[in-house]
Amino acid sequence: MIIANPIYDLVFKRMMENDKVAKFFIGTLIDQPIDTIDLKPQEFTFENKLANLSFFRLDFIATIKTKSGEYIKVIIEIQKARNHIDLMRFRNYLAENYKKEDTVNGETLILPIIPIYILGFNLPEIETACVKIERNYKDLLSKKIISKKSEFIEKLTHDSFIVQVNRISGKFQSRLDKLLSLFEQSNFIDDKKFVKEFTHKIDSDDLKIVTDILHYTGIDPKQKKLFEIEQEAWRSIYAGYRESEKKYFKDLKVKEEELKIKDSTIAEKDNTIAKRENTIAKMDNTITEKDNTIAEMENTIAELLKNQA
Repeated sequence: MIIANPIYDLVFKRMMENDKVAKFFIGTLIDQPIDTIDLKPQEFTFENKLANLSFFRLDFIATIKTKSGEYIKVIIEIQKARNHIDLMRFRNYLAENYKKEDTVNGETLILPIIPIYILGFNLPEIETACVKIERNYKDLLSKKIISKKSEFIEKLTHDSFIVQVNRISGKFQSRLDKLLSLFEQSNFIDDKKFVKEFTHKIDSDDLKIVTDILHYTGIDPKQKKLFEIEQEAWRSIYAGYRESEKKYFKDLKVKEEELKIKDSTIAEKDNTIAKRENTIAKMDNTITEKDNTIAEMENTIAELLKNQA
């Protein structure tokens, strides 16, 4: 089956607008059943020479059924990145969500946050395709892990999940493997990596729904045109960043050279001062030696005069 590459923002948004797909995607990644889910798209517009293009940061308010049978509501924040420079955007957006209150069924709530980051680049230290960063409560007196959770603490801290799409490779065994296989960056049938052939067997209703959406998105000429606009927009964004980055490091190098010159000048002055201090010290020693010699001569003369008397 031919499917669109969900690493693209517009493809991913279309995929996640389907409630069943969103539940499958989020529930599989966080390994918790999703009871209800509500999409809250956050959008910004980027203007380039081709068109105005909207990028989406996806937030969901989800009701999760915990292993103990309890139902809790959380914000699921999903962000995608193609470059390390998106780190600051992640931090800013996470800070924005921490400042927000959410309205659920007419009630204003402060909800816990679970971020999911989908990366189009590799973290060199982490070789696996999917990582959970998990917290523990630890009693520092007894050094034991506390099994209970505090609502107050949960709203101040968060677990997070990271998917590295370039490290996804061919497995199709578990439910998580099957989800990740959709993002596998292989089997492309075009040079721009917009569409690819999905070679795995579609053996579940969840997977069929997702692949159907991606299939119809991938064969639609209008969608392909939007992909091209999105790719050009990101190219422009990162090109602008690279120019800014080059200028930053050029200015930084100039400042470093200036500091080296200043440090060298200071070092020379320090050496001159040290030499002067050494010269003064030698002169002091010479004066002391002369004083000692004079004192010895005076003592000798005094002894001679005493003996003659």
